Amino acid sequence: MENKTLPNAGNHIVWLDVMRFVAMFTVVCCHCADPFNFFPGEAPANIGEIKFWGAAYGAFLRPCVPLFVMITGALLLPVKGEASVFYKKRIPRVLWPFLIWSVLYNLFPWFTGLLGFSPDVILDFFPFSGEEATRQSLSVSLKNIADIPLNFSLLDVHMWYIYLLIGLYLYLPIFSAWVEKASDRAKLWFLAAWGITTLLPYYYEYVSPYLWGTCSWNSYGMLYYFAGFNGYLMLGHYLRKLEWPVGKILAIGIPMFVIGYAVTFFGFRHMTGLPEFSDEQLELFFTYNSLNVVMMTAPIFMLVKKVNIKSPVVQKALANLTLCGFGVYMVHFFFTGPSVVVMRMIGIPLCLQIPCAAVLAFAVSWAIVYLIYQIAGKKAKYIVG
Repeated sequence: MENKTLPNAGNHIVWLDVMRFVAMFTVVCCHCADPFNFFPGEAPANIGEIKFWGAAYGAFLRPCVPLFVMITGALLLPVKGEASVFYKKRIPRVLWPFLIWSVLYNLFPWFTGLLGFSPDVILDFFPFSGEEATRQSLSVSLKNIADIPLNFSLLDVHMWYIYLLIGLYLYLPIFSAWVEKASDRAKLWFLAAWGITTLLPYYYEYVSPYLWGTCSWNSYGMLYYFAGFNGYLMLGHYLRKLEWPVGKILAIGIPMFVIGYAVTFFGFRHMTGLPEFSDEQLELFFTYNSLNVVMMTAPIFMLVKKVNIKSPVVQKALANLTLCGFGVYMVHFFFTGPSVVVMRMIGIPLCLQIPCAAVLAFAVSWAIVYLIYQIAGKKAKYIVG
């Protein structure tokens, strides 16, 4: 997600605050769907219904991460000033919270062992944490911590995005030099090339693992340099300036979203219905850089741009989320699994458990981050961004 200090009234953009809220809540909701798609322990009699709702919500929520990247592109492209100043301002405010919370997530299984909790509680918090985590071993935790410079663990899966975000920050001033000088036509050509790359995951799966120069000794094909999340950066930058009436957005956006959702949902259900499938096959139709997810994300971005909130109270709450949002992302993964457990315990209907759990996890996370800001003051930026 875009890490950003609270803007002053002179340059405050309310619809971007709404966009952050939509992106933040949907990412929490998406992680609340994890216990439905990766059910830990013995499967209950209604596992089919559980997995259906996991797929239904999981597919619907795929725009969550692309929206964060589009917000970054809308706000920061083109980058103003020297690259060194940009790096100094952006990267430390991401890096320190990332390191602190990564350590805490990976120490969690060991803490549960010290406190005498059953290993099963770890699966309630992190449904796909794996057998090693349930050992509640300090050595396992320390190994995961030592691996933080290389990658995330199964206990802090959501941190994958922070590695990506740091990479985007490193790339932005370089990409920005072209964006600043490029015409709208050139930007559209870039987006068209990127759009072609969003079909490549399906080509590699169903046609051939190699295309346009890729082979066993070369992974960088013809359109490699147009691929990835930099396309969402450009899309956010481009769509911020594109103004359509609401009627046109709905007329084009609703069919786009429905088609994108249908491909995502039925594709995921097809993959999970196979007798055997790899992790890559499981995630194929959930891939963020796929045309179906782009088709879902762009209409949401355009529609949220039209939101006009005039209430000072709501604007203030949204502005506070801008301040607390990065911290909410850091913290929320502790509460998504337990929130689902709570919903099951109190008998919430299965079809409503994921959004209700998301409301609880989001509220608790926001409250914790707000409290950290109240206690730590300016030093809170090192803890929650």
